[in-house]
Amino acid sequence: MSLPGPLADLSGQTLLLLGVYGALAAAYLVVVPLLLYWWMGRRWTVMGKIERTAVYGLVFLFFPGLILFAPFLNFRLRGQGESAA
Repeated sequence: MSLPGPLADLSGQTLLLLGVYGALAAAYLVVVPLLLYWWMGRRWTVMGKIERTAVYGLVFLFFPGLILFAPFLNFRLRGQGESAA
């Protein structure tokens, strides 16, 4: 099977390497940050010191992916509803 366009000139090893780079980029920018957001959402109020330190390290490591999803996620605490004050 022949690939279309400029991909037809590339060898199988080069295509494999591009696929590996794409998979690593997707994991770094999408998969791990979403799992980290999910983990922080579930455990935020019950984390111990060691776990919180580890999560802060992962936030530092995966910051580019986290910042991509930040505008779309809301982690504000739910209040008591409308106050009559």
